[in-house]
Amino acid sequence: MNDVSVIGKQLKKFREDRDYTQEELAERAGLASRDIIAKLEQGRRQSARLTTLIKLANALDVDLSALTDKRDRMGADRDGGSVLALRNALLSSSFLPDLDDGHDGEPTPLADIRTAVDDACRRYWAGDFPMLVAQLPGLIAEARLSHSAHGESAIYPLAMAYDLAASVMVHLGRDDLAAIGAERAITTAHGGSDELLWATLHGTYAWVMLHQARLDDAERLAATMAQRIEPSFSSPAAHVAVWGNLLMTALAPAAAAGRDVAEYISLAAAGAERLGGQVPFYNSSFGPATVAMQATHAYAVLRKPDKALKASRRIHPGDVTGISYGRHLLDVAQVQLDVRHYQAAIERLQEARALSVVWFRHQGIAHSLVRAIREEETRPSLGLRSLMKSLDAER
Repeated sequence: MNDVSVIGKQLKKFREDRDYTQEELAERAGLASRDIIAKLEQGRRQSARLTTLIKLANALDVDLSALTDKRDRMGADRDGGSVLALRNALLSSSFLPDLDDGHDGEPTPLADIRTAVDDACRRYWAGDFPMLVAQLPGLIAEARLSHSAHGESAIYPLAMAYDLAASVMVHLGRDDLAAIGAERAITTAHGGSDELLWATLHGTYAWVMLHQARLDDAERLAATMAQRIEPSFSSPAAHVAVWGNLLMTALAPAAAAGRDVAEYISLAAAGAERLGGQVPFYNSSFGPATVAMQATHAYAVLRKPDKALKASRRIHPGDVTGISYGRHLLDVAQVQLDVRHYQAAIERLQEARALSVVWFRHQGIAHSLVRAIREEETRPSLGLRSLMKSLDAER
């Protein structure tokens, strides 16, 4: 493969726009040498580790998504939805002071709007992005009307609709819009009395900041919120679950920054042991499997394959499902690649793709792993060719 990848082209463009030599960019990014930059720009490497890309993006003062070409890859699977319509729902002029939101009539019964939001949450974890993009603009409008009519009792569906919009926008490469959605969710929840909902939504905001390569901010926000709601011995299971999940949210940017994650894992593991199993809360869950999954991710990022594989063995079938399990499979594939077990990596990638093809297309790490395996295989196997076709079809 001697063609220059999108990352290589973007990297060269941004570097030359700023009049940096490869050596100067390497120094600004804190890299040991210019070698990885030269290989990417010349097409001798098709991608790089996320930690390296974050350093390069920050050194170039560009969004990580701009460097990696993270974008809408739904293609013909749109199901009638429009990303611009979802953008407009988040950026409506009706949010300005003293402007009518344009929604009138009878609000949807609260039970119905909650049911619709819960269904949208299930669709999210199934990776049904086309349906979500089609439904969320209307769902946000209905939830806003219900909130205007019913006040605090309608906070949950509106906050969760915004939160879902934020999560979908991250996958579609619209990180700034995701931040706006996450902020609207938090602001909505702040008007109510459910502190755990409010705290949970900060986890989404921290996740958005991770994708913006704002590692320190992301870790600080999640860790601060975890500390703020730290449970007591008598706290209910949901409280422990929200707290533990925030710790695991803080773990990801800490690992990406190369920091020690042992304390996060230890604290969260103690909470998970107390719960004994997965405890659902809002649009997530927390338990022993969550800790094992996030520990696998952290050690994969930190290039500690033995620890990553050991953690992954603590996850049993059914513990984690949907695209959450898909993301875990991508971490395991990364570890298998690192230990040069290419066929095992391909098999994990195929498992992840089977969970949701549309979701799989939007995972930058999937693109990176497939390119990396292709560089190692002189003759790409049938499985690898199938994966390449799944990803390249949407370029």
